[in-house]
Amino acid sequence: MSEISQSKNSNSDEIDLLDLFRRMGKTISRWAKALSHAFLISAVFLVKRWLPLGISFAAALGVSYLLKTTSESFYTSDMVVRNNAVSNADIIAYINRLHNFCIEKNTSALANSLSTDAELTNNILDVSAFWIIDKGKDGVPDEVDYGNSHNVYDTVNVRMADRFNVRVKIKAPQELSLLQNSIISFIRKEPLFQQKNELRKKQNQDLIKRLGDDISQLDTLQKIKLQQETKSRLAQSTGQIIFMQDQKTQLVYPDIYQLYSRKQFLESERDLYPEIVTVLSDFNLPAKPDNGIMFYGKLIIPTFLGVTLILLLIIANRKKLKEVYNKY
Repeated sequence: MSEISQSKNSNSDEIDLLDLFRRMGKTISRWAKALSHAFLISAVFLVKRWLPLGISFAAALGVSYLLKTTSESFYTSDMVVRNNAVSNADIIAYINRLHNFCIEKNTSALANSLSTDAELTNNILDVSAFWIIDKGKDGVPDEVDYGNSHNVYDTVNVRMADRFNVRVKIKAPQELSLLQNSIISFIRKEPLFQQKNELRKKQNQDLIKRLGDDISQLDTLQKIKLQQETKSRLAQSTGQIIFMQDQKTQLVYPDIYQLYSRKQFLESERDLYPEIVTVLSDFNLPAKPDNGIMFYGKLIIPTFLGVTLILLLIIANRKKLKEVYNKY
């Protein structure tokens, strides 16, 4: 009896699974038919009303072109700066003071900070500093965090500690070179940054001297060990027994080369990056303004088409909407 009941239960489970799959197949089929029907109705609706939609699109293009021609052009450009003495967090916050002045339209404070005349200041629309993101933590810059949305807890894609990006928005692109010099001067004249940089250079120089002394001492030790090994080999060749520790001269070589590498790195830092910051990539001269026709069109065209489509739907279903309105 137990075998018969187990067989019945097994057959029942198989029937239930088949029924479940059959129902799932029917549901998916109904959804596919509903979607294809909705797509077909939408396509026919749009094709029948191509004229008002086309007029709306043309009007949106016209308004975008009108705004382009009547609005004052502006340009954006980026500069990559290497930070030599101060933490990126401090220097980015310091530069973004200029951003606050631009938002507040405080031209006098902006001119005073950049040590420039009113003509250049009036052409500046924005100055902002941003973190550069290293994806994969391979030491290669990959993107700029313009949205300030990077997750600081991300251990794979990290903020670069030795460089940052400065983006400016300006009316006259031919003044980018002058603006670049003003921004770099603004950074370098900060007293705290100057003190940290002088301390960095002094500590580097002290360490370079110390490394030189250590290299000289290891070199002397190497010569002594070489003499000892030579005496040991001569004594062994004459049959004398000498009790001494046999240390290989080669063991000193890695220490010397490691100190040399460290010393050369510090010397390159001293000679190549003596200032608080170093410009790695200058502001490039933009080929065309940022506020072209598509700058306005990407907002105006969808708005015009969306409003037109809503009006067409209301007109097409006005009878049903009227019935619903009268009912309630």
